[in-house]
Amino acid sequence: MEKRLPKLFLTDIDGVWTDGGMYYDGTNIELKKFNTYDSAGVLFAHHLGIPVGILTGEDNQIVQRRADKLKVDYCYLGCKNKVSVTRKLCKELEINIEDVAYVGDDLNDIKLLKLVGWSGVPSSAPSYVRAFANVPLAKKGGDGAFREFVETILGEQTILDIIEETQLTEQ
Repeated sequence: MEKRLPKLFLTDIDGVWTDGGMYYDGTNIELKKFNTYDSAGVLFAHHLGIPVGILTGEDNQIVQRRADKLKVDYCYLGCKNKVSVTRKLCKELEINIEDVAYVGDDLNDIKLLKLVGWSGVPSSAPSYVRAFANVPLAKKGGDGAFREFVETILGEQTILDIIEETQLTEQ
């Protein structure tokens, strides 16, 4: 029997791709530190033809720049109702919400975590939020939690097959 895979990966940013910290300088510039490990999660999903989307309540161009660099398929900034946006995206893609894998870390993620087929929460999130995850994650937010989420769902053999295809064969 073939393993069932998601048809869409969705992710929060702050507390998942970042450590949740927000860095400000004296000139009102905000900075975020992203972990480059998470980019492999996007690459693995894309290799299998699975789109990736970002849903974040933040509304700044830092996240958009990261999404553009990694060729993330969907990026919703200032997203106040993640369930509504996900339902609209599912309708557009002609998939069910149970076909979605979502990783988030805080209160505004709980409703969506309860609805999707695969839900993950970084280990740094509060325990009452982690209680809604069905894909256990050992990594903290900002330490490659998105990549771990994707790898855990796809499974080691699928990851090894992708590596064999993309990294170990001569082009």
